[in-house]
Amino acid sequence: MGRAPLPVRGGLGPDRIRMPAAGQEAGVPDTVTEFLLATFPDARDEWLARIDNGEIVDEHGRAVDRDTRYMPTRFVYFYRQPPPEVPVPFPVGVIHRDETLVVADKPHFLATIPRGAHVLETALVRLRRDLDLPDLVPAHRLDRMTAGVIVFVVRPEHRRPYQELFASRQVHKEYEAIAPHDPSVAFPRTVRSRIVKEHGVLTGREEPGEPNSETRIELVEHRAGRGRYRLIPETGRTHQLRLHLCSLGLPIEGDNFYPRFRRVPGNEFTDPLQLLARRLAFTDPVTGRERDFRSSRTLNW
Repeated sequence: MGRAPLPVRGGLGPDRIRMPAAGQEAGVPDTVTEFLLATFPDARDEWLARIDNGEIVDEHGRAVDRDTRYMPTRFVYFYRQPPPEVPVPFPVGVIHRDETLVVADKPHFLATIPRGAHVLETALVRLRRDLDLPDLVPAHRLDRMTAGVIVFVVRPEHRRPYQELFASRQVHKEYEAIAPHDPSVAFPRTVRSRIVKEHGVLTGREEPGEPNSETRIELVEHRAGRGRYRLIPETGRTHQLRLHLCSLGLPIEGDNFYPRFRRVPGNEFTDPLQLLARRLAFTDPVTGRERDFRSSRTLNW
């Protein structure tokens, strides 16, 4: 997909809407304005104001006016003002920055990319804005509740090799977690299971069948019934580390998903998930250099 005709603004790129190729029975709008007003009938005045102010553009960056003809299968672009968000009161650390990479030390509670209710309060938007890098994109993701090392790519032409590096599992990853200690559970050990995560369902589950996930778990130290663990995933299933420790009867401290889901208010930042992406190491696909990045964050040990 080519570059959007509107630039990144305040760390956030433009939204876009595709105009469908409606069948004759459904009818085709005469103008882009007619299409937008029919699609968003409760925001009629807002869309008209945007059009009159030249804030809606086509794929070539040309402003849409009230008479612009409908363009089946094409896109129009605009900036959407996201609703107010609760600020995440922790900074994003920068471990490394060069002409190809920004390696961040993400705090707990901060999403990686805009999604759902989290738009401006995301690592991507903050870094684009604060570092003045509008083309920045993540090479991989950490979920919102996990802190630690995450790699972003600076230049569009380098996105594919770094994203393929992570997708093909050529990156050594080490995580750290705090969870209960049970002397009857022997370590080190490798946990393999079949994890199923359905679209629209917040939690995943393990079920019988061919394993699709694998994690090596080591006990680093323990005291007073608590353990500090090193986790080395061989696969990258959603919530894999949380599920694998929980399957041993050792749910990670601060986990509001496993073993039972509990809702946490959006302004609650006092009980973070005790899971940290401690280290990432790989051979750089662009420079050929050996890369090794480590988080300076600490867990509640």
